[in-house]
Amino acid sequence: MRILTDSAADLSPEEAESLGVTVAPLFIQFPGQEVDSKDLTPDEFYDRLRSMAPKIPTTAQPSAGIFADLYQKLTEAGEKVLSIHISSGLSGTIQSARMGAQALLNADVTIFDSMTLSGAQRFQVMAAALAAKAGWAKEAILERLERIRESTEVIYTLETLEYLAHGGRIGRVQALAGSILKIKPVIRVDREDGKYSTVTKGRTLKATMGAMTDHLANMYGTVEPLWVSVMHGQLSEKADEFSSMLGERLNISKLEVLRISPILGVHTGPGIVGATVTPMRLMEDFNS
Repeated sequence: MRILTDSAADLSPEEAESLGVTVAPLFIQFPGQEVDSKDLTPDEFYDRLRSMAPKIPTTAQPSAGIFADLYQKLTEAGEKVLSIHISSGLSGTIQSARMGAQALLNADVTIFDSMTLSGAQRFQVMAAALAAKAGWAKEAILERLERIRESTEVIYTLETLEYLAHGGRIGRVQALAGSILKIKPVIRVDREDGKYSTVTKGRTLKATMGAMTDHLANMYGTVEPLWVSVMHGQLSEKADEFSSMLGERLNISKLEVLRISPILGVHTGPGIVGATVTPMRLMEDFNS
C-alpha cells in the first residue's frame, strides 16, 4: 500500500523519502506568481512575507487533475493507495482528492480525513507509512489512524490575528479588537469538526504558553508517555522556552522542535508557537 498526503502535514522531504510517502503540492499565490510551497524554506517564506507587507499571499489546493495523475502513477503497479489529508473543516483539498480518485476507473484509493493539520496530520501519515511497511491490512491501519485522530491535540498561540483574519479563518472585527488590545489567542483544532476553536486569550506569549501547558497537562496528565512536537514559525527562543515548560508538566518520551511549513505560515505569520501531542503507544508498535 502506498501513502499519499499533502504539504499541510509538515512532513520534511527527508521523512517523506525515507517513509516512501508521496506529497501532493499545496500552492502559495504571491502577486503575479504561484509557488509550490515545498520549494520555499520557512525562513525564505517569512522573509518574503515581511517584504510584501501589508499585502498577504493566499493559498491554493491541488486540482483534481493533480490528484488523478498522482493516483494513476501510484496504482499502475496494482498497488492500493491511502490518501491522508488536511482537515475538511479547514481546506477543500480532500474534495479535490475525492474528485481525482473518482476520475480513475480501476484505482483502489481510500481517502482519509485527518480532521487536523500540521504535526497531528504528520503523526497520522507517519503511522500509516510505518504500518504499511510492516504489512498491516488497510482496515488495521485505518483503525489506528482513527485512534491517533481521537487522541492527538494541536494547540498554538499567535502574536497577531492579522493573518488568520486575512485568510477568512476568523472575523476581521475580532482580529481588529485583538490587535488594539494586543491579545494573543490560544487556538486548538477541534477533533469533532476539524475547525479552529479558541481556548483562551492572554496579553503576552508567556501567558498563553502557560495556558497551553495547563491545557495539555489537564488533558494528558503526568503518567502517559507522550510524543511532543513543538512547532514554530520564527520564534525559536519561545519554542525552546515552551519545550521546557512542557517538560516540567508532561511525561515526554520524545520531544522535537519543528518549523511550521510555509503553506500554514500564510495563515499564521511568523509569530506562532504551539505543540502537537500524541500518546507514544500509538506510534511505536508497528513491528510487533
